[in-house]
Amino acid sequence: MTKVSAEQLGSEPIGTLLVKQAVPASIGILVMSLNILVDSIFVGNWIGAIAIAAINVVLPVSFFIGALGMAIGIGGSSIISRALGANNHKKAVQTFGNQITLTFFITVSMALLGLYYVDELIPAFGGKGAIFEPAKVYYIIVLYGIPFLAFSMMGNTVIRAEGKPKFAMIAMIIPSIANLVFDYVFIYIFDWGMHGAAWATTAGYIFCFLYITYFFISKNSELRLTWSSLVPDPMIIKEIGSLGVVTLARQATTSIVYLLMNNILFGFGGEPLVAVYGIIGRMQMFALFPVFGVTQGFLPIAGFNYGAKKYQRVRESINTAIRYASLLAALVFIFLMVFPQEIASMFLSDRPDQSAESLAANSFVLENITLAMRLVFGATPIIALQLIGAAYFQAIGKAIPALLLTLTRQGFFFIPLILILPLYLDELGVWLSFLFADVLATVVTGIYLRREIKSTLVIQ
Repeated sequence: MTKVSAEQLGSEPIGTLLVKQAVPASIGILVMSLNILVDSIFVGNWIGAIAIAAINVVLPVSFFIGALGMAIGIGGSSIISRALGANNHKKAVQTFGNQITLTFFITVSMALLGLYYVDELIPAFGGKGAIFEPAKVYYIIVLYGIPFLAFSMMGNTVIRAEGKPKFAMIAMIIPSIANLVFDYVFIYIFDWGMHGAAWATTAGYIFCFLYITYFFISKNSELRLTWSSLVPDPMIIKEIGSLGVVTLARQATTSIVYLLMNNILFGFGGEPLVAVYGIIGRMQMFALFPVFGVTQGFLPIAGFNYGAKKYQRVRESINTAIRYASLLAALVFIFLMVFPQEIASMFLSDRPDQSAESLAANSFVLENITLAMRLVFGATPIIALQLIGAAYFQAIGKAIPALLLTLTRQGFFFIPLILILPLYLDELGVWLSFLFADVLATVVTGIYLRREIKSTLVIQ
């Protein structure tokens, strides 16, 4: 594997550099998303549609704790990228050490709290009726592996900040492959049901953690940890926190959205309607992988060049990232609009020995998925501006605008819409909320980003 130095972030042509950064990120996200997708297909076919709903209930809690690691990772990686751009290697190492300390204490504590309040959290997130028991089984086992996931998510962003996207890609591929292999063994061969699905997921987290640990103790990393770098530095922790809260707020609002969606949909259509959202949620993670890949590739480029005061390159990276991501989003949009039922059918079992309840749930999902998916993904061609705009402020260390723009879609628009529209439009109002929130958030982000570029990225 070719070794890439951080300095190349400030010298190579932006288009070439973005492809080098975004393609590995996209592949990693693709494999990770395929893992979630195929995992759901396995669960749906080998256990049942209710099992998909059960996993959908657990995801917001487990992902929120895992996202603590990502928040610490992205917050610290913004500092690391800018420090490397300014040739301040000491600060980069100190930041990384503080990231490790924070991740350990915060995520382990949160995982223990999550296990203690398991019986209260699962019903609160929509795990009611037939969903409760399988959700509890999955939740408890997966939470054992959440600290490993948090460390992996933190470490992955640091690897990318060092300008080594191929290693970050491998780190994302390893748990995905491990999960799918163990899914087959634990669910299909051993017939462990939800226990098997949960242990397969946890095993994937552990394998990822081991690889990332190997990266940082080998000669591949430019960040050589010392014991003193692990000692918390109040100023660095404050900066990590101010930037990381953007990612944490995004995941917190995502968890709130899951809570509201699962409960609202359960009220309209019971477990099968929650399963419809479960499938759409998997597609949201999978289908937009190229857009997320461009966003991930954009972050270290913008951060490094901003730290080096190369503002023309920062401007170029913004424009190039938006163009690339918009083209990819348009292709995704066409696919989702044309094949909604075919996509849904992959998640549903066609075994003749299914119970009447499972057959009825499958039929309900197929009848309701088309309109729901088309409305949820209706604004896909324009979301690149929303994602790149919010990521830019995070990359350059401007925490408040990054936080506000991150919260715009789900916090300021979607949550109020999801509480209001269903009162008048029932289930249709639920799906329309996604479309309206995306359009409004994109408009706001575009206006704010344009103003910021004109006032800050002034070319001398």
